[in-house]
Amino acid sequence: MLAYYLRLGLRSLRRNPILTALMVLAIGVGIAASMTTYAVFSAVSANPLPGKSSQLFVPTIDAWGPQGRIDGGDMPDALTYTDAMALMHDRKGVRQTAIYPLSYTVIPGDVSREPFHVDGYAAYADFFPMFQAPFVYGSGWDRGQDDAHAAVVVISNQLNQQLFGGANSVGRTLRLDDHDYQIVGVMADWNPRPRYYDVNNSDGFSDPPDFILPFTHAVDIHSDTDGNDLCRGTRGRDPGWDGWLRSGCAWVSLWVELPDSAAAQAYRSYLEGYAGEQNRAGRFHWPPDVALFDLTQWLQHEKVVPPETRMSLLLSLGFLLVCLVNTVGLLLAKFMRRAGEIGVRRALGASRREIWMQFLAEAAMVGVAGGVAGLLFTGVGMSSIGLVFDPDIARLAHMSMSLIGLTLLSAVLATVATAFYPTWRAAHVQPAWQLKSN
Repeated sequence: MLAYYLRLGLRSLRRNPILTALMVLAIGVGIAASMTTYAVFSAVSANPLPGKSSQLFVPTIDAWGPQGRIDGGDMPDALTYTDAMALMHDRKGVRQTAIYPLSYTVIPGDVSREPFHVDGYAAYADFFPMFQAPFVYGSGWDRGQDDAHAAVVVISNQLNQQLFGGANSVGRTLRLDDHDYQIVGVMADWNPRPRYYDVNNSDGFSDPPDFILPFTHAVDIHSDTDGNDLCRGTRGRDPGWDGWLRSGCAWVSLWVELPDSAAAQAYRSYLEGYAGEQNRAGRFHWPPDVALFDLTQWLQHEKVVPPETRMSLLLSLGFLLVCLVNTVGLLLAKFMRRAGEIGVRRALGASRREIWMQFLAEAAMVGVAGGVAGLLFTGVGMSSIGLVFDPDIARLAHMSMSLIGLTLLSAVLATVATAFYPTWRAAHVQPAWQLKSN
């Protein structure tokens, strides 16, 4: 019976091509606007490390105090070097790493090639297993090399292609600025979006880092941070590199891996105890104020999802609602024009349920056609999305099989839901009135 109703629906669509085209166009445009903005929103708000995000934490400590904040703002979203090194030394987590961004110039071994700029990070050995960084060749360094302040480096697959043509470069030398580093690993293409481990220094959606080298070595050679250097309330600090390290400037990110909620609670207590010790030692002149964020909480705290993507999604859903309201009117006009046909069918014994099913099937056919149109418009929207969003964000969105399926399913479900009132009106046509009027 359903196949029969679908055939009737297809014939009805052909019978009123203009009305049908208007409904398909309304649904297609509304669905395409929603799916395009949804693709962007889902790309920027997705969990970048599912399965482990609940075990990764960011501790923060108020190193400025109430007087050092502006307008009662939040505590710094990074740690001072003093606090970061104290937490690293105590090693209360299963794994932990301090991080800060770097910027160097690569001096190619081939003198015929021009030096070029690269960006990367200083980190500890735990960085790679904590964040599940994949490798093409070699691996990260170990904790012993952290302690030895070793001049080793892990490079990206892209940099390896650029310098060594993609060959195994482990053991070879990379010159960054005026320092030589032994390559110990080449990472596979890896750039989680958002780049959760550095959202306090960037938007989290830029190109992947070119290299990662030991934090201890980067500090030894006085490599300044390429990220934020928050120095509120630290006037009068000692000059020079050592003065900066001892200052209240917050520029070091710290990540800790904790296996469960009990470990997280214990670490929070440890943080409070540490801040209390700083207060008693006279370094902090305010009550202890600390926080511990897991990965998803950290992304929310740093407002990683751009507000324009959320607003665009809401606006597009509102636009879809307007399109569906218009579709209700068009379906109602289409169905009620066939009141005479409905009256005859009812007089011949068709039940209201059968009338209802027939017109719902017809509405589903409109939904399928609207879904196909929506796919075409979504493709157009994806190709021009860079005109609305930042290019780093726009390139995250792309057509996928899941998006294609969601577009078709949403179009059919939305149209069928829209058709409930018009089909209810059609099913309640009084056959006696129609037969008398005809």
